[in-house]
Amino acid sequence: MQKYLPLLQGFKNYSKTDFLKDLIAGLTVGVVVIPQGMAYAMIAGMPPVYGLYASIFPVLMYMLLGTSKNVAIGPVAMDSLLVAAGLGALAITGLENYIAMAIFLAFMVGAIQLVLGFAGMGFLVNFLSKPVISGFTSAAAMIIIFSQLKHLLGADIARSNKFHQLLINAIDKLSDTNLVDLAIGLGGILMIVLLKKWNRKFPSILLVVVLGILAVYSLNLEQYGIAVVGVIPTGLPGFQVPDISLDNFMQIWPIALTLALVGYLEAISIGKAMQEKDGTDSIDANKELVAVGASNIVGSFFQSYPVTASFSRSAINQESGVKTNLAALFSLILVVLTLLFLTPLFYYLPNAVLASIIMVSVFGLIDITYAKNLWNNRRDEFLVLVLTFLITLFVGIPQGILVGVLFSLLLMVYRTSNPHFAVLGNIEGSDYYKNVLRFGDEVVTRPDLLIVRFDAQMYFGNAAFFKNQLYKEIDLKGDVLKGVILNAEAINYIDSSAAQMLIKVIRELHDKDLQFYVAGAIGPTRDIIFSSGIIHELHKEFLFVKTKDAVSYFDDPNSCSELQGKIAIQNKTYETI
Repeated sequence: MQKYLPLLQGFKNYSKTDFLKDLIAGLTVGVVVIPQGMAYAMIAGMPPVYGLYASIFPVLMYMLLGTSKNVAIGPVAMDSLLVAAGLGALAITGLENYIAMAIFLAFMVGAIQLVLGFAGMGFLVNFLSKPVISGFTSAAAMIIIFSQLKHLLGADIARSNKFHQLLINAIDKLSDTNLVDLAIGLGGILMIVLLKKWNRKFPSILLVVVLGILAVYSLNLEQYGIAVVGVIPTGLPGFQVPDISLDNFMQIWPIALTLALVGYLEAISIGKAMQEKDGTDSIDANKELVAVGASNIVGSFFQSYPVTASFSRSAINQESGVKTNLAALFSLILVVLTLLFLTPLFYYLPNAVLASIIMVSVFGLIDITYAKNLWNNRRDEFLVLVLTFLITLFVGIPQGILVGVLFSLLLMVYRTSNPHFAVLGNIEGSDYYKNVLRFGDEVVTRPDLLIVRFDAQMYFGNAAFFKNQLYKEIDLKGDVLKGVILNAEAINYIDSSAAQMLIKVIRELHDKDLQFYVAGAIGPTRDIIFSSGIIHELHKEFLFVKTKDAVSYFDDPNSCSELQGKIAIQNKTYETI
């Protein structure tokens, strides 16, 4: 059972102390998720209560199936914004239809994640590189912050998923600012920031919520026109089948796919980050896909919109000393009690307070330090980050992610098609052969021998590059050159196009009375050398384990031992000599 329910693995040697730590961690996260959930539901364009609905059954499913004890599943700012951006671009009329589509979106996201998990496709998330993630996360954070100006200013500012449009809309409505809303919102921001600096473990968000409710109720601030959460339905979400239809599927599959990958990326990234801190090693990438997918699917039958891992709540979970996934049970129990008995207390909660919680929570997603590091060290990746950031900010989040991934792949293709090509020389008095440009006067080169190293797999995209670079170095050597040694230690694959190129190059060199040697080829590469026919042009006696062996053979063909020969040509296709 432990194979299918990772929760059970945590109960080995489970003690009373462990239970108390799980209880404290669960209740602490529960206290935070209630105001956060309502705030994030507002970002998604949903009534606040749906943030609480999204904090029950998805949490229960991840508790049973998740492989990280630290990860706290539920509504998050990023996914909420993606929901708003994706559904906002559709022609949906009426709040009821919008809610139905958001719930169906959760079902779609979960189904995609579940299929990918069962198919072992967790590696797909690797196509979202760190610069792309940082770029769209920072841009999305800015969009989220500015989307909350309508609540902070208490003005009727039109929604948009484009930063410049949000800014223009806010400026147009500045004259409609409700100063009481603004004072409450700025006060909430200031209080949360100062309390976090004083003590990160202090429940600053809860305190701001309580003070906001008390201020509105005791001072009768509603008379000044401030916006409050209002009536929140009491009771638990009922079972309801999502509005599944082909028409709905065709409308939302692109945003569903984006949410599925981004949501999984958030969950696995947060889980691994927390795992590194506490020194554990329990996360299984494909099981995480199944866990998050099941959370979204089951949640959609109980009126939940898409969920994933929350960085802030996961950090709180870990700092509280969580021991097992059981902590999630106490979080959802607190949410259930709130829905059953405490929703009337939130009637007077100002929207400006929820806006202040959102703004402070997502501000930390803007990663300037990483951008500076790329600018100083990796300008090409910095360009990917900036392009992703700008397109996400001014065009849209899905478009930003798509363009970022495409540019990352183009950058990868460019690098692999123009890899590092080095001419090697012998470090005097040793068996080492190193890059002549890097080691300078420390290396000795010979006019009659060219030694090169190719630091990538050989495939159709870089075969011409290799040939051109090789011939350039051969021409520089001139007529005194007698032999060429290819150090193949870094070549882990040769495709059919590159193999044909090598055969042709070796044949042309032989026609010029130049001998060609291959040294350091690893097992899989040797297999390809034999299976592709390269060996028929190269011949087995010109394969060597190390560069120094090839040099020795060049000077004296009798220098190679029988053992060296056996190791050099060992492969799965031909018998060894």
